Amino acid sequence: MYGVLMIDIDSTALTAEDVSLIKQAQVGGVILFARNVVNPMQVRQLCDDIRYHNSDILIGVDQEGGRVARLREGFTKLPAMGRLGELFEQEPSRALSCAYDCGYLMAAEVLAVGIDISFAPVLDRDGISQVIGDRSFHTDFASITALAAQFMRGMKAAGMATTGKHFPGHGAIASDSHIAEAVDTRSFDDIMKTDMQPFIQSMPWLDALMPAHVIFSAVDDKPAGFSKIWLQDILREQLDFNGVLFSDDLSMAGAQAAGDVSARVHAAINAGCDIALVCNDRIAAHKAALAAQALPYPNQNRIHTMRGQIPVWQEDFESTCQQFSEWQRARQTITETFFCESSLNVTVSKDTDNSDPTLYK
Repeated sequence: MYGVLMIDIDSTALTAEDVSLIKQAQVGGVILFARNVVNPMQVRQLCDDIRYHNSDILIGVDQEGGRVARLREGFTKLPAMGRLGELFEQEPSRALSCAYDCGYLMAAEVLAVGIDISFAPVLDRDGISQVIGDRSFHTDFASITALAAQFMRGMKAAGMATTGKHFPGHGAIASDSHIAEAVDTRSFDDIMKTDMQPFIQSMPWLDALMPAHVIFSAVDDKPAGFSKIWLQDILREQLDFNGVLFSDDLSMAGAQAAGDVSARVHAAINAGCDIALVCNDRIAAHKAALAAQALPYPNQNRIHTMRGQIPVWQEDFESTCQQFSEWQRARQTITETFFCESSLNVTVSKDTDNSDPTLYK
């Protein structure tokens, strides 16, 4: 049975404490961070070990490209999605093709090491947000939708389910919800006509969504991830979304409005989330696992759709990736387009800042 919690682990191999936590009934997922990664073979061994102790578990990671990439050593470098947006302004057809290749390449390499999902793509617009920026494809909603659709087509072709974030849109808020409360005062109609459009228009491609820890005060006084109005009335009923809902990390400052971690888990699940993430706080993870025992299990069929098509390990990373028919071509295209000195007509300015905006702890 898949549980309602996704937690993290301490290091590059499981400890006895990790195993004890993973085996608890309501733990249904593990998310990996950079501290858990040495190289592809080590990550695959770690994922296989996790599944040995709990076969009904999802393993996730944030492998967006650009600054937000947990898997680095031995993996193909991916551009920030904003680079695709820049290319789209110059060569739309080429950009759309590269978006597909980015999605395919990312998914193939993540699946190859035993990870089910990368929480991608980011569907927020590149507005004034301190934490979104070039994680977004573009400022224009139609451009975001076009590029994201191709990126998700690539993910699905490789065998990975998609997760759009951060519904209904984080880009219009300057505050970083990782470290501060974020409040958007715009009307629902304004949000619907602007930031929500990439989410609405991407529904056919979306298997899951992650709501923002942003309070949209004209709609509800709770952050979207704790709001029945946003998750049930608007997302489930009005927009008819039937996919998985992952909370954003409940250790973030933007989630503190709901109380301590036990209250946050209950608030997220009761609002409509299927799985609640509790990361980078081991004490909180234990408290969350205890609190979750009183909660019902999530819809098992819905969660199962997020399982990735993980290939058989072929003794090394490259041989394993070769099982994906488009991997070699996609890797060559993306590397030559974005990371070779001979690349033409593609700006490089947005990759000069290598700091990860999501590393808040």
